[in-house]
Amino acid sequence: MTCNVSLQVIPNVSEKDLYPVVDRVIELIRESGVKHVVGPMETTMEGELHNLLGIVEKAQEICIKNGATRILSVVKIDYKAGGVTIDEKIEKYR
Repeated sequence: MTCNVSLQVIPNVSEKDLYPVVDRVIELIRESGVKHVVGPMETTMEGELHNLLGIVEKAQEICIKNGATRILSVVKIDYKAGGVTIDEKIEKYR
């Protein structure tokens, strides 16, 4: 079933390294092939829940591999019977 998962990672790194680490997480999402929308505070992904949660897990590992000693992640899940898409929620604003 299609759902939406939004992910915000806040890695504990120096300020100069913050965006490069976040960029690596966004690259992971892009390379995964899932539909996604990058926003100023989080990235929203669309797909099967187990696949999206796997990306969330890999994002934590990427932050650690790139120097974070700790990561605060905010994850939001929109899941409903019949599925939910990014387009149905934001199409009227585009």
